Amino acid sequence: MSEEYSDDFLKTILRRTKRVAVVGVSANTVRPSYYVARYLSLKGYDVVPINPGQAGKVLFGKKVVASLADVEGPVDMIDIFRRSEHVPPIVDEALERFPMLQTVWMQIGVESAEAAEQARARGVDVVMNRCPKIEYQRLFGELRMGGFATGVISSKL
Repeated sequence: MSEEYSDDFLKTILRRTKRVAVVGVSANTVRPSYYVARYLSLKGYDVVPINPGQAGKVLFGKKVVASLADVEGPVDMIDIFRRSEHVPPIVDEALERFPMLQTVWMQIGVESAEAAEQARARGVDVVMNRCPKIEYQRLFGELRMGGFATGVISSKL
C-alpha cells in the first residue's frame, strides 16, 4: 500500500502544524520515537508525549500522558509509533477527541488503509510510512547538516 505524497503536500503539513501528539513515544534515547519527538520539539513544535508506561514522567520538558484521552487542549497532528494493527482505534479516538485535527501521520513501516479512509472521510490529511523528521530535514534543507545531499562523497567522519 505504498502512497506517494507531493513535496508541497508534506511542506504544507509541516508548516501549518503547531502541536503534535506522539503516540508511542519512548523514553529510551536510542529509539526512533524518542529522537523524532525530541527533534520536533527542538524545531519549535509543541510535542505531547503519549505512552501509558511512561505516564507522569517528563520528556522534552513535557509531562508524558497515558493516552489521547489525557491530552489537554487540541492537537494539529498525531504521529503514530505503533504497529499497523493498532492504528485504527488510535485514529478513531483522535478523530473523536480532536475535532480540529488536521493530520494523521504514521511512521515508517506503519500503514492502515482502514484508518486512512476513516480520517480522510473527515477531511483529515493522512501520511503513511513516512517520518516527519526525515521529511522536515529533506524538504527544508537540513540533510546537509548530517553530511547528506552535499554532492561530496567521503568516508571521513
